[in-house]
Amino acid sequence: MTLYAAADSRTGSRPAAVPPVRPSGGSRPALRLVRRLLPYWRRLLPAALAAAGSELAAAALMATASWLITRAAQQPPIASVSLAIVAVRALALGRGALRYSDRLLGHDGVLRAVAGFRTRVYEALVPLAPAGTPAFRSGDLLTRLVDDVDAAQDLLLRVLLPAVAAGTVCVAATTTASLLLPQAGILLGLLLAVAALLVPAAVLAVAHPAGREQAAVRAELAAHVVDLTQGAADLAAYGAQGRAAERARRAALRIARLERRRALTTSLASGVLLLLQGTALVAVTWSALRAHADGRLPAVHLTVLAVLALVSFEALEPLPAAAFRLAEVRARARRLADLFDTPAPVTEPAVPAALTVDGPLGVHIENLTVRHRPDGPPALDGVSLHLPPGRRTVLLGASGSGKSTLIAALMRFVPYEAGCIRVAGRELRDCAGSDVRRAITGMTQDAHLFHASIRANLLLARPDATDAELRDAARRARILDWIESLPKGFDTFVGQDGAEASGGQRSRLLLARALLADPPVLVLDEPTEGLDPDTAAAVLADILDATRGRTTLLVTHARQGLAAADQAVTLDRGRILPGAAPERPWGVPFGSLPG
Repeated sequence: MTLYAAADSRTGSRPAAVPPVRPSGGSRPALRLVRRLLPYWRRLLPAALAAAGSELAAAALMATASWLITRAAQQPPIASVSLAIVAVRALALGRGALRYSDRLLGHDGVLRAVAGFRTRVYEALVPLAPAGTPAFRSGDLLTRLVDDVDAAQDLLLRVLLPAVAAGTVCVAATTTASLLLPQAGILLGLLLAVAALLVPAAVLAVAHPAGREQAAVRAELAAHVVDLTQGAADLAAYGAQGRAAERARRAALRIARLERRRALTTSLASGVLLLLQGTALVAVTWSALRAHADGRLPAVHLTVLAVLALVSFEALEPLPAAAFRLAEVRARARRLADLFDTPAPVTEPAVPAALTVDGPLGVHIENLTVRHRPDGPPALDGVSLHLPPGRRTVLLGASGSGKSTLIAALMRFVPYEAGCIRVAGRELRDCAGSDVRRAITGMTQDAHLFHASIRANLLLARPDATDAELRDAARRARILDWIESLPKGFDTFVGQDGAEASGGQRSRLLLARALLADPPVLVLDEPTEGLDPDTAAAVLADILDATRGRTTLLVTHARQGLAAADQAVTLDRGRILPGAAPERPWGVPFGSLPG
């Protein structure tokens, strides 16, 4: 769940239209996935060669050993079979070495390729956050980032590599059989083609709808599990645990049914391969016996052909499971394609303008209009606001008034259809989003504390900060004394989302992180959300004291603890209300706009 989407789902306001998940336009999502993995071919090629070499060595070992045994039965001079003896030894050792290399290079290359691909998927997700990610349920999005990306691993390791090895063995066996006896080579080649092409194709046709259903059901189950864990308290409060657990149980039963169908399909396909293997053995042996009876084929070659027909099918055994896995990969690749094809809420400029971020900056907002939907009412309707350099502005408003929408527009998380926002003389539309967020950032309403140490949570804002800078930020946020009272100090873990800290301590830790980031324009969105009035007033007073001399926009619905602010503005239903706020003790009426 994203920062602004989560906040506005509670307040009844949304920051902007959530872009829909666009169905993947391509009809070959697996090929698109392969194309995205092509940059890693240098790591995958040795694995493919090792897999093919391992299967070839196994087939060649059996064929050579059969020739050697048959020839030895004829009691020839030892010199005539010495080469075959050496070949058997070499192939036996080489088979083991190649099999080990196949496993080592295959897993190393595939895992490295998937690690790089996972990074690309995350990079594709970054432009969607925070306004675009609500198009996906949190559990479903997690499934896309974990299980669906793992489909790339299965595509390489369990589909492409076995297919390459099987294809290499089929070509080599057919060629060898054709050289020994052309008609035997034709028979073997036809039966291998049926086993290598038609059987997996039939499995794929049966498994394709099941694969799509399984990917969807697994994502559904993940979403139910996330709902059960994150919403456990609410489910218990309303007595809804049974219904929620039943939905998850039904999804698990559907997955079990699909797994049984998969096992049955692959078992039948394996039986068909055994039948084809037996047919090839009988057909090739019968053809070889006739040729031997006619004097066209030596006895040693007859044995080689029979064994070759038997062992060449062993390389095809993984293909039914690979076909079924391919069906699942296609479904997961389609879901990844949906993620890649979902348009970002904000379009980046083709040539971004440079944005200077030195020193305090002023922000000019003029006639800003933002809509949730193109045909919907405006969330912000002609908002004009000036944030003077080095001054603290308080933006007041009830829930749903558009405060978070304004913050999202300032940070380039959502687009605006009219008006302009200027920082350091630059229009934000002309600047890269990353540059804008270096200039305008801070504490968002749903800011997150990670399950890590206090130090790690603070360093998120500035990884190169020194201990002295960490202490200074904590001191300005009035949290240093509490941190130093802890047994482990800055190395104390705060728990999931700061569960080990109180509400006020959590707010001050987030404030310390925002101060450590030291942006030219500091944004603090509802920093006292969920706190009692006395604690909220104390936190707000500390915030205004800590941000003295800094361009600050403090968004809140609280009315206490704001005496030190330089100016205050009230936002109501997407509009600035001049002079409409209650009296304030510091003498500047709410709604006043300097300059």
